[in-house]
Amino acid sequence: MPPRTMPTERQKRLGAELRKMRTAAGASTDYAARLLGIDRTKISNIESGVRVIAPDRLRTLACNYACTDEEYLSALEVMATERHRGWWEDFRGTLPPGLLDIAELEWHATRVRTSQVTHLPGLLQTEEYARSIFGAVLPPMPRLEVELRVAHRMQRQQVLEGDKSLDYLGYVHEAALRMQFGGRKVTRDQLNHLLLMSERENVALHVLPVETGAFPGAGHAMLYAEGPVPQLDAVQLDLAGGPSFLHADSQLARYRVHLDWMEHAALDPVRSRDFIRTVTHDL
Repeated sequence: MPPRTMPTERQKRLGAELRKMRTAAGASTDYAARLLGIDRTKISNIESGVRVIAPDRLRTLACNYACTDEEYLSALEVMATERHRGWWEDFRGTLPPGLLDIAELEWHATRVRTSQVTHLPGLLQTEEYARSIFGAVLPPMPRLEVELRVAHRMQRQQVLEGDKSLDYLGYVHEAALRMQFGGRKVTRDQLNHLLLMSERENVALHVLPVETGAFPGAGHAMLYAEGPVPQLDAVQLDLAGGPSFLHADSQLARYRVHLDWMEHAALDPVRSRDFIRTVTHDL
């Protein structure tokens, strides 16, 4: 199979895990190349996600790296054998790759936890609310670009429905509830939609009131996606230059602590719904 020109974040993650496994074993790229009977540059390409790796070769490397975690290896095998075309691929070439990577990350997650300060959670947004957010970007985006992003955001929400029914836990700061993107009516409709979604068994919302005071983080949106095994968890941050993806052990530990703080400081789901109703009434 020819090398990929633009590997997805998930493909790069598989390569990163193989590199982490190799360095933990103290093995060189030359050693890995000899194991597979290939040139060392191909090992580098595999570890960067540019080249695919067959499951049997993945197992050969893992065996010689003395990795015996069967759950972890089985999860990596699944990543190595994926050939299906996700719905987000319909947007390839029309939207930034990072947006597609977010959709793929959510699709393969076993649970998602988010922290929002300015915007309400993307997976729970209405079309008009999303359209008002994308319409506020500077410099302004063309109308088609805005509509493509809205369509993509709406399709992302299918992970909460049907057979997927992804478990979703969201921490929303009061500031995000009161920001009137699109005006009063759009915001009121959005908050009512938020209340409706929060009644689902797989969706839990926790509000962080402003009276809580200081909170951890820089105020940017954060998504923590749990993988099939803890080693494959990932964090996605919304930054000015586009989405950033993190998965180093220290980074995952940091954001787990962040979310644990939110868990203790925020209102429980019942009181959060009451709080959202109060804000809605104020509109």
